[in-house]
Amino acid sequence: MTTSNTATGDVDPAVREELRRLRDSIDNIDAAVVHMLAERFKATQQVGRLKAVHQLPPADPAREARQIARLRALAENAKLDPAFAEKFLNFIIAEVIRHHESIAEDTVNSREAGGH
Repeated sequence: MTTSNTATGDVDPAVREELRRLRDSIDNIDAAVVHMLAERFKATQQVGRLKAVHQLPPADPAREARQIARLRALAENAKLDPAFAEKFLNFIIAEVIRHHESIAEDTVNSREAGGH
């Protein structure tokens, strides 16, 4: 394994170019992930509003369990650590539930104030 002193710029130009190419790819993937999460949260906000209007609970543990099992299987097939995928989904689910609780509270407050 070759090491180099990046502080002094002693990196082979071919290595530097390959590193730049890989990092550009990572940056593109990060951007796509952010945009996909934004779209996902737009959809879950609509779910939250629908649940609030119909006075359904913000959380759906049975669906969450199905989603976790589904995501773990997808992760395994994609050669991604299923435990990591589960932690990631649990983080997202917690945020979605927080949003749904907030939407439900706003809906209740609106009804109490004479809104629809």
